[in-house]
Amino acid sequence: MLSIRGIDVAYGRIQALFDVSMQVSRGSLVLLLGHNGAGKTTAVNTVSGLLRPMKGSIEFQGQKIDDLSADQRVKRGIVQVPQGRLVLSGLTVRENLLLGAFTRNDAPEIARDEARMYDLFPILKERQGQMAGSLSGGEQQMLVIARALLSKPRILLLDEPSLGLSPRLVSEVFALIDRLHKESGLTILLVEQKAQMVLHMADYAYILQGGRIAAEGKPERLAENAAVRAAYLGA
Repeated sequence: MLSIRGIDVAYGRIQALFDVSMQVSRGSLVLLLGHNGAGKTTAVNTVSGLLRPMKGSIEFQGQKIDDLSADQRVKRGIVQVPQGRLVLSGLTVRENLLLGAFTRNDAPEIARDEARMYDLFPILKERQGQMAGSLSGGEQQMLVIARALLSKPRILLLDEPSLGLSPRLVSEVFALIDRLHKESGLTILLVEQKAQMVLHMADYAYILQGGRIAAEGKPERLAENAAVRAAYLGA
């Protein structure tokens, strides 16, 4: 579904990614692991169109998307949940949620999908009239994931959804992501640092180090690698 081929990405004169190649198959959950500053966010921002590569190409469903803007990529089904739980604090929970449907014009189906989001996230139904800025960190994370799902993604890019959450909420968010993948077959590219907690969920994993792919493979194979365990799994 997604093919990243030899991309270089820079911020001005500072290069952040070097010859990065990745593949995400339809219906799979692929992990992108690495320490702070490894280039993980740069990679997903490039896929979603917030950054442009200096070299290489990106294909989605067999078509090059290098020239597409971020909003055009959303319309194709490439939807990102960025770091930081970016809710609009002055809008209600429901108003934030419905922003996810801004590219759609199928009102009856939007209403059905909104109801489905409330089934998936009952707390959002309870608080739909509440200002989004007053939600807890975990509730805001659920809201931004629900908002992304309302845009009907073909692939969901999740950038460190556990960031800043308590251990209990981290477990809840990861369980939700696992459920979305297994029950709906949603294709997911998940960026994380908490490798031990998410490796078992994945079909395949890549490890970024210094802007380069340092290792890749099936999770069980990576877990057997002593160097990978020592550097990324705390073992």
